[in-house]
Amino acid sequence: MKKKLLALLMGTSLVLAACGGGDDEAKDNTGGNEETASVDAEQIYNEKGCVACHGGDLTGGVGPDLTAAGGHLSADEIKDVIVNGRGSMAAQNVSDEEADALADWLAAKK
Repeated sequence: MKKKLLALLMGTSLVLAACGGGDDEAKDNTGGNEETASVDAEQIYNEKGCVACHGGDLTGGVGPDLTAAGGHLSADEIKDVIVNGRGSMAAQNVSDEEADALADWLAAKK
């Protein structure tokens, strides 16, 4: 029982440490003009630590497999999970623009 509890605590710590990480400092190279086309969802996925739970190839690990996320969730549903969290996944520290880009990118994977 103690081993299971310890494993659960360690796993939870890993998830909380890995998810939602990233650079909190905003980088604006557009001179004040925001462009949504400049958001690279795959880069956000890698920089925000999503790979720690979902893997570099989206096949999962600690977190679920995302290779076919769009096959059972819409972009709006995926964005809701990113922004609000679900189950053991905490809400992610991403901008609205980043959440939209990630949700659209994952929704296209069917």
